[in-house]
Amino acid sequence: MKRILLIVFTIGIVLGAFYNFSLAENEAEHSNEQKDHQTESIEVSASNPLGVNVGDQAPDFNLQTLDGESVKLSDYKGERVIVNFWTTWCPPCRTEMPDMQRFFEDNDPIILAVNLTDTEVSQQTVKEFVKEYGLTFPVLLDDQAKVSALYRIQPIPTTYFIDANGKIRYKAFGALTYEQMVQEYEKMSET
Repeated sequence: MKRILLIVFTIGIVLGAFYNFSLAENEAEHSNEQKDHQTESIEVSASNPLGVNVGDQAPDFNLQTLDGESVKLSDYKGERVIVNFWTTWCPPCRTEMPDMQRFFEDNDPIILAVNLTDTEVSQQTVKEFVKEYGLTFPVLLDDQAKVSALYRIQPIPTTYFIDANGKIRYKAFGALTYEQMVQEYEKMSET
């Protein structure tokens, strides 16, 4: 009996290792594909890598707003941008949104609030949330999870502070307070 358990355990480890190896290969391929499909407005080189970590060039994306307007990250080249990934059903997101709205009103930053619409009950739920919280910054709809996959979003909320050169200067997991937003946004003006 112990021998059978040992064999099953060994097979499980081998299969797990194979799965992880395959996953790493697929992620590397996906990353290379994303680098190949970037717009001309982003110059990528060995000294200026494209990615989702602090110091990397932020990947460009194009999404629709709740109003149907098309918005691209690269439209804001030369300006500091905050990209926040969130959902209506996420308790930390619900906690963070009033502070984000206050920050938007007080500092007039560019905020692109990317809703993970593919995880929502409906687009109407997002509209109701925006109305309930009085959000006046652009809410973008990632209804096919392409941008959240590109940025490898987990957990939510996740927020990126991107400088005027398109580089990621700060990445936050979880809800940010008003004070944290102010602090990180001001740091970007120093670079």
